[in-house]
Amino acid sequence: MQQTLFALSLGFAGLMIAPQASLAQAQQCAPRAALVAHLTEKYGETRRGLGLAGPDTMMEVYASADTGTWTITMTLANGTMCMVASGQGYEALAEELPAKGEPA
Repeated sequence: MQQTLFALSLGFAGLMIAPQASLAQAQQCAPRAALVAHLTEKYGETRRGLGLAGPDTMMEVYASADTGTWTITMTLANGTMCMVASGQGYEALAEELPAKGEPA
């Protein structure tokens, strides 16, 4: 019985770790200058927004109005940039906040 519980625990732990491992493998990282050049030259994307994702991490959104492609990146303090997500159909928005008390 204990062996069965142990085996089930290991299997569950493996399921918890697998998505994290595949996400790390799916990310493409390079020096920031090289990745920015790639996004600009291959996709025509330029930086459209940025924000701090932590004390040593900056998030940036790159997009192209011509092709509609977009890429979200994270840059670490050491200059390494990783592509986190990308897709198509980018549309710039400037929405107003709803008035207080009104649903969003």
